Amino acid sequence: MLTTRTRTIIGLAAAGAVLASCGTTRAPSDQQPLPTRDPQEIIDREVYGEQGPPSSTVWDLFRPRQDGSQVGAVNRYIWNASLETLSFLPMESVDPFTGVITTGYGVPPGGGTAYRATIYISDPALDARSLNVALATRSGPVAPATVRAVEDAILTRARQLRDSADRF
Repeated sequence: MLTTRTRTIIGLAAAGAVLASCGTTRAPSDQQPLPTRDPQEIIDREVYGEQGPPSSTVWDLFRPRQDGSQVGAVNRYIWNASLETLSFLPMESVDPFTGVITTGYGVPPGGGTAYRATIYISDPALDARSLNVALATRSGPVAPATVRAVEDAILTRARQLRDSADRF
C-alpha cells in the first residue's frame, strides 16, 4: 500500500514530467532574441572601422611609456604640430588619449573661407599614415588637394619639432 505522502510525490513528479514535455512549435529563428545595437558601438565602428576601438584599460596610464615622444597613444610631435598649424581655428574638443582634435569654424590668415577640421592621430609613429585630417566648409567638404596640403603642413611642422628636440 502506498501512503498519501508517496502518492503526492509520484503525482507531482508525473505532473512535472507532463509539463516538461510540453513545448512550443515556434521556428528556431523565432526563439533567438533580436540583436540590439549599442549606439556607442555604432559610433566606434564609424570612427575606428571594423576592428573597433583600440583595446586599453585605465591601468595603461600607469605603465611606463616606451617612447618619450608619445602623448597618450599618439605621437606628441604630430599632436603639437596639429595644434600649432591649426591654431587659427577655435578648439572645440581636444583628447590626447584618443588622438582626436575637433575645431569650430575659423578663417585662415589671408583667406576668406571659413573651415572646420577634425584631426585623428591613430598611431604613435611619426608617419603620414598616423594622421587623418577632415576639412569642411559651411557648404560641405573641401577638395582633397586642400586636405593634402594641410596634412603636409602638419607633418612638416612635426618633423621640425622632432629635429629641434633631438638637438637638445
